[in-house]
Parts: sequence; C-alpha cells; structure tokens
Amino acid sequence: MPEPTEKSLKLALPKGSLQEPTLELFEKAGFNVYVSSRGYRPTSDDADLDLYLIRAQEIGRYIGQGFIDCGITGLDWASEAGAELVDLAELPYSRATVRPTRWVLVVPEDSPIRRPEDLEGKRIATEGVGITQRYLKEKGINAEVEFSWGATEVKVPDLVDAIVDVTETGSSIRANKLRIVDTLLTSFPHFYASPAAAADPWKREKMERIRLMLKAALDARDKVGLKMNLPADKLAGLLERLPSLRRPTVAPLAEEGWVAVETVIEEKVVRDIIPELKLLGAEGIIEYPLNKLVS
Repeated sequence: MPEPTEKSLKLALPKGSLQEPTLELFEKAGFNVYVSSRGYRPTSDDADLDLYLIRAQEIGRYIGQGFIDCGITGLDWASEAGAELVDLAELPYSRATVRPTRWVLVVPEDSPIRRPEDLEGKRIATEGVGITQRYLKEKGINAEVEFSWGATEVKVPDLVDAIVDVTETGSSIRANKLRIVDTLLTSFPHFYASPAAAADPWKREKMERIRLMLKAALDARDKVGLKMNLPADKLAGLLERLPSLRRPTVAPLAEEGWVAVETVIEEKVVRDIIPELKLLGAEGIIEYPLNKLVS
C-alpha cells in the first residue's frame, strides 16, 4: 500500500446496500478500495484518501458537522440530515438497478386511503421522518409520523395506517399486498462535500478529480467502442447509418482507398448494427469495452 501523504481527504463510503455498487464504481474509476470483513476503515491505493465506511443515513450529518470532508450518500439521506452540504455531482447508480430510489407512500391494497389527503389525522411509520414531515407540510396534511427501525411493511394496517418506504422496482411492495399512493422523493446517490472542504484549494481539486473519474466511469456504462476498416467510397453511407454518440474518428489507411473508423455506441445496438456495417462493406470490425468516457 502507498505511504500516507501529509495532506489527506476524509471520504465516507456508504455501508449497506449501496456498499458493493459504490466500491465497483470506484474501481471502474481507477480507485481500488480494500474493505476487511469487519473493518470500518477501508484502505485504497490512493495515499491521499482517508476512507470511512459509514451508514448512508449518517454520512450527510458527519459531512455537515465537518468530521468528514466528503462522501457518497443519497439525495434522500442528505435531505433527511438537513445539513449544509456542497453538492458536487449526482451519480446515477443504485443498489439493485440503474433506476433511482423512490420514497413512496404505501397502504394495504384494501385500504380506504386513495390519495394523500386521506391521511388527515392518520398515523404513518417511516425511517425518513424528515422527508415525510416536509411532504405533509407541503400538502397541508396533519398526520402523526413515527420513526421505524425497519421491517416497516409489517406495521400496516395493525400498527399504523400507512408507511413511507424506499423502493426501486416496487416488487417488494406488491409482494406484501401493498399499494403505492404517491411518490414523495426520487433519489440517486450524490457526491457531497462540507463547505469547509470545498473552500480548501487542495481538497477541492482532489474532490474535482474524483468527481471527474466517477462521472467518466458512469458515462461509460452500457457503452462500447467500435472500430472497423472501410472502403473510402462507402464512408458516407456508413456515417449516415452509424448511431454514434459523437462524431466518429476517421483516418486514412496505408492501403489507398480505405479508411479506419472508430466510434462509441450503446452496447444494446451492437448486435443489430454490426451485420449492417458488414453489408455496407466494413471489415476487421472490433468491439471493445470501455471503463471511462470523459466528455
């Protein structure tokens, strides 16, 4: 491992359901993070980083209090913390899918509650008390909100009238014979910094470099590089058909009358486009994976 440097950036990574996808993202971005089975202080191959593994629910609070310089946590938990944070970037990934996390108002399938206004005078259980209270205030609804330590789905209808819970696909909600009434908040992870860290020139530059690499890794997701050789007189037809994300690179080959074409496309279209490229006269077609895509 590299020796620690005189300066360090205290960075918190989320422990729990976001832990593995976050570590995978950092690895694709070029930062290898090592977590022991019981450790809360990961290490990495970047000697400037002083890493912490903390529950996502607490990261915003620790950043806001200045104990941590920066970290990855959801927009939802940052909102719940109510701390002053500098939002460096939205990072569109999640624990199970590429969909954002949704905080939803949920009731039993046979509940008479059909709309948010029907919650007047009712009881709601949730881990996101602040999120729920702000939602009710915006709607002008008076309801009792109690904190739930987990297993929130089992509390309706015997203990509370409704719950506010987190979902990505809604499958767990349907499996428990529950129904979504409304969505309170949609959330992806964000890269947050404390105001003090953001004002420090060395820390700000370090965080901007991390932000750039994380975004580049996410931008490369589900995309591939494609290169091929082509008769020059077929180039116009190929460019018209090629669904490239940007202008392809075209260079002449040593053999007169031929060009090399290289571009980036969505991986899902490769199976359809390669046969068409072949019919257009392309040869030596190569598909290769991308780790990062810097715009």
